[in-house]
Amino acid sequence: MKRLIDIAVSATVLLAGMPLLVAIAALLWIDSGRPVFFRQERVGRRFKRFRIWKFRSMRSDAGGPSITVGGDSRVTRVGAILRAAKLDELPQFWNVLRGDMSLVGPRPEVPEYVELYRERYSRVLAVRPGITDLASLVYRREESILRGQADPEEHYRAVVLPAKLKLAEDYMARQSLALDAAILFRTLLAVLGRPGEERS
Repeated sequence: MKRLIDIAVSATVLLAGMPLLVAIAALLWIDSGRPVFFRQERVGRRFKRFRIWKFRSMRSDAGGPSITVGGDSRVTRVGAILRAAKLDELPQFWNVLRGDMSLVGPRPEVPEYVELYRERYSRVLAVRPGITDLASLVYRREESILRGQADPEEHYRAVVLPAKLKLAEDYMARQSLALDAAILFRTLLAVLGRPGEERS
């Protein structure tokens, strides 16, 4: 049932949202050129690797760490707007349609971070990773949190990532369609800026 919901919702979003997707792609092209999409290797269900799709929000020649902090100079003007509204994540509905991801599930990480906690991920990655999850709500302002740290990347590895894993394990213990619906609803409220639906 969950997979059928994933297919129905992702297909609907991609079809109904096509004008918005095209408009965003055009804005990115005008603002900072090509490519308009960003692809990155992530670890999915049963450690199967896949390419996650996003709208590119950073300069095409930007290097640096995998994490992003608030005020990161690599982020473009249009990219900053997309990230704030989470519109850069829209292409991930293609990942859902393909079966790489689900609407709700533990957020997929890059291989280097998964290897740090491989044993815990062996339990978490029994399900497809998702566009949103409990950690996405708790750490909606993650970039601001990391900005205040002396070593943002170390803080992410040692503090934030274990906390996200704990939330993923909590989700695994309680997963149900009702919980997924509640997470999706809270995510929608958070994106729309409703108070009380996010915390740092």
